Amino acid sequence: MSGRLKAIQTIGSRPVGTSKPTPSTSSEVPSEGFGSYVFNRTVMQRLFPKEIYNNVVAAMEGREKIRTEYADIIASTMKDWAVSLGATHFTHWFQPLTGLSAAKHDAFIDWHVHDSVIEKFGGKQLLQGEPDASSLPSGGLRSTFEARGYTAWDPTSPIFIWKTGGGATLCIPSIFFSWTGEALDHKLPLLRAENKLGESTLRLLKLSGIKAKRVYTTLGFEQEYFLVDRSLRDLRPDLMLTERTLFGAAPAKGQQLQDHYIGAVRDRVIHYMHDFESTALHLGIPVKTRHNEVAPAQHEVAPVFERASSAVDHNILLMELMRVVAGKHKLTCLLHEKPFAALNGSGKHANWSLMSDTGLNLFDPTAHPENNWPFLTLVTAVLHAAHRHPELLRSSIGSASNDLRLGGHEAPPAIISVYLGTVLERLLSDITKNRNVTNTPKQPSYDLGSLVIPDLPRDHTDRNRTSPFAFTGNRFEFRAVGSSSNPSFPITILNSIVAESLNEILDEIEKSVQVVPKKPDQAFFGKYFLPVLRKYLKVSEPIRFSGDNYSAAWVKEAQKRKIPNTPLSIDSYKALITKKSKRALEGVLNAEELECRYQVLCEAYAHTHDIETDLMAELFLTHVLPAATRAQKDLAQSITSCTEALNGTASLVEQKRLLKALCESIEKGCKLAKRLEQQRAKANTTSQSEARGRALRDNAASTGNSLREVVDAIEDTINDKYWPLPKYREILFNL
Repeated sequence: MSGRLKAIQTIGSRPVGTSKPTPSTSSEVPSEGFGSYVFNRTVMQRLFPKEIYNNVVAAMEGREKIRTEYADIIASTMKDWAVSLGATHFTHWFQPLTGLSAAKHDAFIDWHVHDSVIEKFGGKQLLQGEPDASSLPSGGLRSTFEARGYTAWDPTSPIFIWKTGGGATLCIPSIFFSWTGEALDHKLPLLRAENKLGESTLRLLKLSGIKAKRVYTTLGFEQEYFLVDRSLRDLRPDLMLTERTLFGAAPAKGQQLQDHYIGAVRDRVIHYMHDFESTALHLGIPVKTRHNEVAPAQHEVAPVFERASSAVDHNILLMELMRVVAGKHKLTCLLHEKPFAALNGSGKHANWSLMSDTGLNLFDPTAHPENNWPFLTLVTAVLHAAHRHPELLRSSIGSASNDLRLGGHEAPPAIISVYLGTVLERLLSDITKNRNVTNTPKQPSYDLGSLVIPDLPRDHTDRNRTSPFAFTGNRFEFRAVGSSSNPSFPITILNSIVAESLNEILDEIEKSVQVVPKKPDQAFFGKYFLPVLRKYLKVSEPIRFSGDNYSAAWVKEAQKRKIPNTPLSIDSYKALITKKSKRALEGVLNAEELECRYQVLCEAYAHTHDIETDLMAELFLTHVLPAATRAQKDLAQSITSCTEALNGTASLVEQKRLLKALCESIEKGCKLAKRLEQQRAKANTTSQSEARGRALRDNAASTGNSLREVVDAIEDTINDKYWPLPKYREILFNL
């Protein structure tokens, strides 16, 4: 019996829910265990003197820095708390330009006398670390022999205990920067961009007569993922090394019946969901929603929105947790944007908004109905920013894996546009056409014609699932973000370009305003705000689109509106280093830091395609070819035997046709695999990463896709028992 068939048998006999449970119990109320692994305000208030507690909380809220004279006390208290929960090590947990997290663990020990040690953790170790940075992506910011890279505690994200492998580690969320002070991570630019947008929004609120001391970005991520059985994954080198299937014939049933979406969750999957969600709650990650997604074996988890820095950290942590817990259940969690061809890909829909320290959601048109001009001004700034920087937004969500997802199976296309919904679209149209404006739309309701169902409130906007950036009633949903990506970068770009446009709008308004009244009225806004908003809305009107983003007509219309269509991410990365982008990102990423990210993205793109093209050729030669030639031999011998047994009286036309087609497919596959290897070798002679990435991508798109067609046809033809790679139907429906 083949390894594939043995694996399938094992899955069928495996009991459900046999993994070692997390520290929580099934009877525990989520709110009781929430944040028990987090050094949160409740813990700090109990353990810190009042003045230290106030300083740390102020730093968490971005109001002041940690005072260095408190550092030793803070560190010692953290260490005692961590040790009480079983921690033996600490680490500065940061997000280098790999897109993943990184950590170097150090034990809580120091020499006591020559033959003994003590647990020790000081303020200097808390505030700053020095991991070796030479082997992490730097995009030319540093040479390999320049190894210094520094981490620094980021108080805006909560410190937590990570329990895995029978041990526990105190994790200190940190930024990562070079000896010369440039950002080598995703987190530091995010903090800078949030500060930039917060300051510009405070200008707006002050001009509008709305009191606030701080404004911060809020985020909620809808994380999509696939679950597959680990034993089947282990038989597929492509899933092991790339998290996607490079070959695989479509099954008879995929997602045509639309019966998986929000359907009943399988027992094994619900055990897994409960397990990782329970640990997530202990880590302070407010997971709330779970359900089946559209494709078979695809699912989604979504938390309650949080401040951006915490939301991003929690998303990266949640992805790590989902992978670790999947292993305990003999599953594999696939976060790749397109693990399976011809099925839905996975995204990480970023629900983005702005919140004041007074609790006002600035993108909720009903939150401040007596003064909605800040809402209109912010929407105008968002539209203007998206219209001015569509290529920059496209580059922020670009990757080789996301290229496979964008534009197909309910993923938004690579054309950046903004959907507003009927009510808001009508309102902005009234402004641009100088019609009477009512800036606070009334809340409609449904009458569903039933005596027992009450009239229910109706949202101001529908959801356009084809739009890459859509207003959904009280926030914008950036749907184009890929499932495997670190979401810091797209949010950094978004915050920066909106701040730029908002500052320009406010500059124009303030030029005309002589005195800001204590309580601005509609006449004030109509005189000073309305003309400026009208001007900017007219400029950005082409970026607004409410139709079907999948349609061929939209591609032509976008071209007419001069909105770029960039299917390949490698073609969008140049936008990072234009003068226009450098102006928009001033104070967030300097010219050297932008060049660094451009180089890192190009290198990652090239490496991804290099790995995949190398693996395609290897899989064909070592897995597909042996199976195909064995089937070829059996079929040829069968035809020969039958011909001899019947003394040549049987024509066997169809069997011979099958044999001929199989022989031709094998020969064609051999030629394509050889050509792919040659093309890969030639592309790798190019040292310039962008050119190399483009060459490798072109080879994968032409020769690689042709090879896949041949292999998938062979899979559909030969004896099932010979095929070594688990098939789509087995991977997707065996859970």
